[in-house]
Amino acid sequence: MIALIDYGAGNLASVRKALRACGADVVEPAGPADLDRASAIILPGVGHFAATAALAGGWREAIRRRLDGGASCLGICLGMHWLFEGSDEAPSVPGLGWLPGRISRLPGRAPDGRRLKVPHAGWNAARVTAHECPVPGLRDGAYFYFTHAYAAPVTAATAAVTGYGEDFASAVRCGRVCGVQFHPEKSGDEGLRVLRAFIGGAW
Repeated sequence: MIALIDYGAGNLASVRKALRACGADVVEPAGPADLDRASAIILPGVGHFAATAALAGGWREAIRRRLDGGASCLGICLGMHWLFEGSDEAPSVPGLGWLPGRISRLPGRAPDGRRLKVPHAGWNAARVTAHECPVPGLRDGAYFYFTHAYAAPVTAATAAVTGYGEDFASAVRCGRVCGVQFHPEKSGDEGLRVLRAFIGGAW
């Protein structure tokens, strides 16, 4: 059973639709206790990091308990950000801390001095790194749809990078926990490939 967490941060309907198109058995737990039956967790999200404050308390404890117990997890966009220690977008709101590092704002200029629009919205390529645990279903150089103003740093957990002013982590993995900055539910066949690999347990 895959638990799709609704914490009021946006793109739940489109993620739900994409998962069902991939044949996933998806439930939306009413409360933290319902996570005990989940073999996998998906944390979606669009918008401001402050929205993740809704995951404090019982949700945070239940999610960490399931991850400690070996459940798979996929964080999407804001959901991926929450896997880190926190974000400069809302400094007083802690992340889960499963991954080290903080989320920071994208640069407003390219290395050559050109102005860049922030948020970064549109299609861009994800370049797979030499990470020993790649994100299942993610092909090197594939294009995905992004919409974000903040991004994760490139660390030892980075499985793919994307350039926008500077490289940021567009996919991360630590054991059975993954995150993607792009929106697989809005990224056509390549996005569905990632979701199918996740729900199929290709880890």
